[in-house]
Amino acid sequence: MHKKTHESSVRIIGGTWRRRKILFPHELGLRPTGDRIRETLFNWLQLNIVDANCLDLFAGSGSLGLEAKSRGCASCTLIEKNTKAVTCLRNTIESFGASVDLINDDAIKYLVSTQFNKKFDIVFVDPPFNSNLHESAIQLLEEKHLLNVGAKIYVETDVNASELLVPKNWSQIRNQVAGQVRFMLYSRDANLELDK
Repeated sequence: MHKKTHESSVRIIGGTWRRRKILFPHELGLRPTGDRIRETLFNWLQLNIVDANCLDLFAGSGSLGLEAKSRGCASCTLIEKNTKAVTCLRNTIESFGASVDLINDDAIKYLVSTQFNKKFDIVFVDPPFNSNLHESAIQLLEEKHLLNVGAKIYVETDVNASELLVPKNWSQIRNQVAGQVRFMLYSRDANLELDK
């Protein structure tokens, strides 16, 4: 008798691992970014991705962070608190032979408590839609000085979510809707302190 599988999969779209499969568990709130949206996002980021330091804050399946690594980013840090998702991610990372940092922790708590030894060029902010964690993550990225000037921040929300409050030195450069998903890209200008 075959074991019933409790995993789904998405495929890497481009780069070194193109067409490789990422498995992830059926878990509440785990909603990988769809292929069409990912393709659009990485078209937006194509001039920024190579040699970038990337941070995937609510990694889930890892599809955003691993896509970035497949396309040539220098480093990638994945943070995910769901242990089943982390187990799947660890297996995917091993099968790809990927050099990425995988952290099993709550993204907000980790941002608050950790001293990072580098700043990031690209950050993915895609928590569960009903979690209301978008703005907490966005504010912490700025408060903890985790972003380089010119950093790109990708944010995914429910299409009906209220408008996000972002730091004054962030400008929205893309805003698109696909089905029930609104996906946006921000660019970070100079430090807030410089504007005072």
